[in-house]
Amino acid sequence: MSKKTKINGAEKLTTKKYTKELRKLQAELCKLQEWVRHKGLRVIIVFEGRDAAGKGGTIKALTERVSPRVFRVVALPAPSDREKSQMYMQRYIPYFPAAGEIVIFDRSWYNRLGVERVMGFCTTEQYEGFLKVCPELERYIVDGGIQLIKIWLEVSDKEQKRRFEARLEDPLRQWKLSPMDLPSRSKWFEYSKARDAMLKATDTKRAPWHILRSDDKKRARLNCIRHILSLIPSKEVPREKVKLPKRSMKGAYDDEASLKGRKFVPAKY
Repeated sequence: MSKKTKINGAEKLTTKKYTKELRKLQAELCKLQEWVRHKGLRVIIVFEGRDAAGKGGTIKALTERVSPRVFRVVALPAPSDREKSQMYMQRYIPYFPAAGEIVIFDRSWYNRLGVERVMGFCTTEQYEGFLKVCPELERYIVDGGIQLIKIWLEVSDKEQKRRFEARLEDPLRQWKLSPMDLPSRSKWFEYSKARDAMLKATDTKRAPWHILRSDDKKRARLNCIRHILSLIPSKEVPREKVKLPKRSMKGAYDDEASLKGRKFVPAKY
């Protein structure tokens, strides 16, 4: 009998159990989105963490069954020369939520306190200045009526190494290897120090950090969604019962015959 795989002392979830639990949570997210629209709530969810911590998969699990008009994902590319000349937060503000929206930042203004700091993409003065002003900016966001949820995904050194090696071998995952990923392996402790300084300065009562251990991706996704649901209290919004109307036969004709001679996609499967 083969031994069951364990991660951090817990048995790995089976795909069947994971799918069942995920479906339940996604149904709750669908109810949440109706509540957000009904009440005109504005929510920002920031996802940060080490490279290969599982941010993309967690965001996908969070958003795959809800409306992109309510749950908007923002993943900005590297700043242009024009954006580099702007006030640092300026490029993020246009994506902030209006009433009835939840905006998810797949990496955010915390780039300055993480990758930009470690990789030398900003000066020490820029880093220290933003480290000081960031809590004040977030106080302004929260006091302005936006709920700010910050999730930090923490992956172990051993698991990060395993995931990077898997990406090197798998052609379906190689696209995930960015120019920043491989240097992050050699700079593990520099990133740890940047994380610690970030948490010390920006883990505030108004905008606290929520740390999610993500060595077990399936458990991490479920725990994350459940936690977010707990942070946004909601009620089920009554919906009118919809009755499917009958097809009118007015102007009926053979609308299949009219497609003859058109180009169809080959049925290879």
